[in-house]
Amino acid sequence: MKIRLFLTIAFATLTLHSISAQEQDSSTSESKEIIKTGYNFGPLPAVAFDADKGFQLGALLNIYDFGNGENYPNTRQQWYFEASFFTKGSQLYVISYDNKFMIPGIRFSTALTITNDKAMDFYGFNGYMSYFDYEKVDAGKERDDMYFYTPKYRINRLAALFKADFTGNIWKNKLFWEAGYHMSYFKVGAINREKINKNKDENKVFPDSEPTLFEQYRTWGIIPDDVADGGFNSTARVGLLYDTRDKEGAPSRGVWAEAHMILAPKWLGTTNPYYKYSATFRHYLPIVKNDKLTFAYRLNYEGSIGDDVPYYVLPYITTMGQTYDRDGMGGFRTIRGIMRNRVHGLDMASYNAEIRWRFVSFALWKQNIAFGLNLFSDGTMVTRQYDMSFGRDASEFATTAEFQAAKSEYDEYMSRGLDRDRPHVTVGAGFRFIMNQNFIVCLEYGKPVGKYHKQDGNGAFYINTGYLF
Repeated sequence: MKIRLFLTIAFATLTLHSISAQEQDSSTSESKEIIKTGYNFGPLPAVAFDADKGFQLGALLNIYDFGNGENYPNTRQQWYFEASFFTKGSQLYVISYDNKFMIPGIRFSTALTITNDKAMDFYGFNGYMSYFDYEKVDAGKERDDMYFYTPKYRINRLAALFKADFTGNIWKNKLFWEAGYHMSYFKVGAINREKINKNKDENKVFPDSEPTLFEQYRTWGIIPDDVADGGFNSTARVGLLYDTRDKEGAPSRGVWAEAHMILAPKWLGTTNPYYKYSATFRHYLPIVKNDKLTFAYRLNYEGSIGDDVPYYVLPYITTMGQTYDRDGMGGFRTIRGIMRNRVHGLDMASYNAEIRWRFVSFALWKQNIAFGLNLFSDGTMVTRQYDMSFGRDASEFATTAEFQAAKSEYDEYMSRGLDRDRPHVTVGAGFRFIMNQNFIVCLEYGKPVGKYHKQDGNGAFYINTGYLF
């Protein structure tokens, strides 16, 4: 289980770094909410640990511009910066910017993310069709005479993503058009065993004789040679947005629905062309007014047109606007409680549902502070499978014996998985620290449930920022 821990002492320093360009903050007689103006800053140091990536050291910064407060709690513009480094060589860099006034009548959002991950999760395709050997993973952690097995499910991946999105009004500032250009580069390969095994006891070293799942998929031809190493993507995205939320950062009522087409043709420069579509419906229902108790849910469908979508783009969930693409399904931003990237195929369906209880709200040092709790359930499933057929001929092996050995190994692996995917479901609870309706720090724990829950990991604890949706 990956544990992310942001230093909790940052909570006490958040308000000390909050700067307002104007002093005439006021409060409404009804809610006593301070109307924020000017710039507010939300810095947060970050520390994390992962057994295969090492310790994470870094920091993030949110900058919010509320202008004259006319649209508070929504912002005029905002920035997000993050830089994190892992002791075994991985890095994460994020810069994002969202602006509502630079182009008259148009919202402009851009982001650049770079992840150089020396131990990226890779569990195969089609969910439960790809068997996760949790018994060997657990044995490697608990027994002194068993090497760590988790590198079996790791790859080395460099991913650089840039986007520029534009959103414009069609009808009454509720129905909008969306258009954007997204560019990405992926470089994928097997793990660096020297780095993975760094500082491990001799009996815990992942052996050279044990192939990783990624290496096996290449040997079996499930991952073809022409896409195995990654590629360049140049894509256009177009879509429609319907948005009636009362506020963006922490909504308590309204609908937020989107539908997108993702076009990555060869003539636009894409190495391995593909076409996808996505639809997301989010609904916020107030149970007790004034944000005290809210039921919120999200339904998402990620689909592919044809069967030629390169495997390295499958884990990503389609986004436009203020947010940027992140890996899924699994983890804080998608399905909380299951392993990162545990589920991906050509088509995927997912849901998230939660009860949000804001049990206390108050003003402190000219900041709006609130604390909340939530109960949630998340779920996902592959609805159209990625082709996992054995894709090699005997002529591609040096000897007939090598071909037969590879085919036998493939047959044994496929026999351990299910014939098709089943729902992956998690349940959990969380805590929220909310400042000025936008800067939100969360602590959440999710755990898989159901007949095959051990295939999805042992649960996960997260400390992160924002609401899931």
